[in-house]
Amino acid sequence: MVRDMHENGRAEHHGAAFYRTASGTEPVREFLERLPPRYRDALRRQIHHACLILDATGFDPAFPRTSHVRGPIRELRCHFGRTLYRILYGRSGRLLILLHVFEKRRRTIAPADIDCAIARWLDFEQRSRTEES
Repeated sequence: MVRDMHENGRAEHHGAAFYRTASGTEPVREFLERLPPRYRDALRRQIHHACLILDATGFDPAFPRTSHVRGPIRELRCHFGRTLYRILYGRSGRLLILLHVFEKRRRTIAPADIDCAIARWLDFEQRSRTEES
């Protein structure tokens, strides 16, 4: 369901993981892979920095790096130059589950983006419980 972001492929108890659909796609990973390398690298560094803060403190990074969206969903604010991105995520312990990403072009997050992240989170939770049984 998720794959950690660490290149060594080992499962980690903290860090970030890409949400994986039931069909095996990883929407956030696929979005990042379509970006120019410099953009992709910048976003990955910003995700990694958020993970370091979470690992060191046990808390989500403070505003303005992250903020609460709705329910269990938070946004990680990323950028490359003037191009702004939002990564919507949920937390499973100290693991950030990267659910949805988009280029920010408006002041608020579109309800469809929030609904997408919530649906993915609910799917993640349901399949996680099923796998544990």
